[in-house]
Amino acid sequence: MTWSIVARDAATGAFAVAVTTCNLAVGAACPFLRSGVGAVSTQSMSNRYLGPAVLDAMARGLSPQLALDSALAGDEGRGLRQLHAVDAAGRVAAFTGANCVEWCGSVAGDGFSVAGNMLANARVIADTAEVFDRRRDLAFPERLMAALHAGQAAGGDRRGRQSAALLVTTTEDFPDINLRVDDHPDPLDELSRLLALWRVQAEPSLPTRPSRANPAGLTDLDAIEAGWRARGLDLRFRR
Repeated sequence: MTWSIVARDAATGAFAVAVTTCNLAVGAACPFLRSGVGAVSTQSMSNRYLGPAVLDAMARGLSPQLALDSALAGDEGRGLRQLHAVDAAGRVAAFTGANCVEWCGSVAGDGFSVAGNMLANARVIADTAEVFDRRRDLAFPERLMAALHAGQAAGGDRRGRQSAALLVTTTEDFPDINLRVDDHPDPLDELSRLLALWRVQAEPSLPTRPSRANPAGLTDLDAIEAGWRARGLDLRFRR
């Protein structure tokens, strides 16, 4: 009941999952990422325990295929699952259970995988993959969104539209981008709108946030207030 793309950006080492479905809050069930390790989407009667299990296995050095195999081995409902992953070397693997609803399947590319089930037709993932592979002129997040829009134009989820999510992680233990549209008549358009807002309101502050390299982040009160004034905000810290 979902289609998604898991990808690694070779230029930056970033990982991403972009996903959409005709179900509530897909971002709460399908995408899993870990900086330096990889990205996973677990879908079609999602088993959320599979995402961390695959990431743990890849962190131990297993390939995506072996990681999927090991995670699914203990799941008696594996016939209902669809799962795909990409690792830090750009290797991908996908699994579509024998009981998944048609149309279902996956397409592998260079550093990315597209997988879906309960889709209108095979073109949904084919067009998603083709656009992601071709639109290398776009920034990584926008490239992911363009790919999902192409899949939607090809028919998307056979039941309709409801939710979407975009997660991108680079160096930290949490995503740089974590955007969700839980319930909307046109979730991909809304997610694209949120990404544009993220570019303006959130991205500029990324270098000043607490990070592995700078655990406290920016703490200079005068510098922070100067940034507020530049945005037209009359705010001051207590001193």
